[in-house]
Amino acid sequence: MIRIASGQGFWGDDLDAPVRQVEGGPIDVLMMDYLAEVTMSILQKQKARDPKLGYARDVVPLMERILPAVVERGIRVTTNAGGVNPESCAEAIAEVGRRLGLGGKLRIGIVGGDDILGRLDDLLARGVELADMDTGRPLREVRDRVVSANAYLGAAPVVEALAQGAHVVITGRVTDTGLTLGPLIHRYGWKRDAWDLMAAGTVAGHIIECGAQSSGGNFLGGWPDVPDLEDIGYPIVEAEEDGSFVVTKHDGTGGVVSVPSVTEQLVYEMGDPHAYITPDGVADFTTIQLAQAGRDRVRVSGIRGGPSTPFLKVSVAYRSGYKAVGTLVYAWPDAVAKAREADRVLRARLDRLGLRFDEVLTELVGVNAAHGPLAGAPSPEAPEVQLRVGVRGDDRAAVERFTRELAPLILNGPPGVTGFAGGRPKVEEIVAYWPALVPKTEITPVVRVLTA
Repeated sequence: MIRIASGQGFWGDDLDAPVRQVEGGPIDVLMMDYLAEVTMSILQKQKARDPKLGYARDVVPLMERILPAVVERGIRVTTNAGGVNPESCAEAIAEVGRRLGLGGKLRIGIVGGDDILGRLDDLLARGVELADMDTGRPLREVRDRVVSANAYLGAAPVVEALAQGAHVVITGRVTDTGLTLGPLIHRYGWKRDAWDLMAAGTVAGHIIECGAQSSGGNFLGGWPDVPDLEDIGYPIVEAEEDGSFVVTKHDGTGGVVSVPSVTEQLVYEMGDPHAYITPDGVADFTTIQLAQAGRDRVRVSGIRGGPSTPFLKVSVAYRSGYKAVGTLVYAWPDAVAKAREADRVLRARLDRLGLRFDEVLTELVGVNAAHGPLAGAPSPEAPEVQLRVGVRGDDRAAVERFTRELAPLILNGPPGVTGFAGGRPKVEEIVAYWPALVPKTEITPVVRVLTA
């Protein structure tokens, strides 16, 4: 059996969770997922300002807390915290290792090859269109505005780094599931065309990739009964060589691992339940069998899979104009009516100024922001409502002018305003998402291992 523990579900997750996973009981692997589509563009901007940046810097002080135990107990760590600069991330962790007296003992694997930003023009020139998977538009239409482009690598380079003796594997854009599947392949020697096993490891990775979301966090199906959320235990997979596994958590921690909690995570970002596609294979989620196997233990079995496709998904981010969002709070009496009148006045003034936007979006928080028209008619006696207005467009000057039009409403609009303590809204650049496909033959993962 191999025990793979989830330590991070996104960049910004609980920084103490990995420490609790390492110290709370026996584990073989600590998996930490940091990356989302928008994260890559943020990291690419950081790297453009400073070539030494471009990774999730939170991981460095975190690793300082757990590295001694990792080396002493032989725990492997897999993480995509490397972002668009896994080399710098690995070097920073190596420096921490040397300061801790681990020089010569700590081996760090580095996985690259996913960042294709510098190869886009060559790929386009050779007929690789990188068309938007949703609209079919060719990438050439936005090429001059692209800020990041990363192919999703699978488990193979993680396996290679582990085979070379890496204690810690730092990757760029490796799939969330690949960070768990890689250690499984390495431990059990699974063949890469054993599709049912690839699917089983993929499902295991999917269940724990979002951290505590499978162990009681963000749990719709029974959240009032989830104990001790303040000390929630992150999920752990106990996997067998035949591909079956149990989802659990450390004893004495909060949260809950149950069939409903695991099921909710399974359907998260699932898409077609018959074909959950990854670089490593295709998993059929309709074959998954779940059974409660004790307190905070769910057994997962019966998973079937199919061959991988000849493509890798590419996450492209590009600049798409500007936005600003501002808020005002209106109090009883007639809170809803006041907010609507303020919105009307604001829009009329924007129109009078000749300002044009691609979109002006108004939400009444507390009335219809979450449910829209399904919320029905608001109560005329609502005690308070937040007016939230956002604009977006290509003209930064127009968006900037919008940010100056909210404050005047305090004295020359409807009465009863509060909640403007945050001050004038900020103009933000919009980064849009462009999903594409690239032939696997165009991408070569790069793996090296350094000794601290």
